[in-house]
Amino acid sequence: MCGMGGWLDYQLDMHQKINDLKNMQRTLDKRGPDDGGIYVQEHCGLVHSRLAIVDVENGKQPVSYGNYTIVYNGELYNTNEMKAELMELGYTFNSKTDTEVVLLAYIAWGVSSFKKLNGIYAFAIYNDKTEELVLVRDCFGVKPLYYYEYEQGIVFGSLIKTLF
Repeated sequence: MCGMGGWLDYQLDMHQKINDLKNMQRTLDKRGPDDGGIYVQEHCGLVHSRLAIVDVENGKQPVSYGNYTIVYNGELYNTNEMKAELMELGYTFNSKTDTEVVLLAYIAWGVSSFKKLNGIYAFAIYNDKTEELVLVRDCFGVKPLYYYEYEQGIVFGSLIKTLF
């Protein structure tokens, strides 16, 4: 099990909120005691705590590719099939993780990629060029995703206490 969270606010500079982001990440320590990471841009911060199961050495999150960054919690059952499709399109991979497959699928196919996902997951993908954030959860809601949306943005996490 892993944990993820984040904060998008178009009025705040997230570089000034790094301590708050670190506190958000700490709330996830029990979900992912092996590793953690923080991604910060002007209006967005993403946090992750990892339970290392697949590709222990190369599976650190957040994962970025171009102007896209993902934090992910879950298991994708059709990783190999999707990876093969993406490789046929010319994509290359730096890890054996399903996180990277989900991110590259989104880059390749946009939101229609979500129909291709077979698994249990919750994730956030941020585009630092357009400053857009996409939150996705599996259709059965197996992996938790709590969020609070307000006028200037949204805060979210795998645990409700991450939002506070």
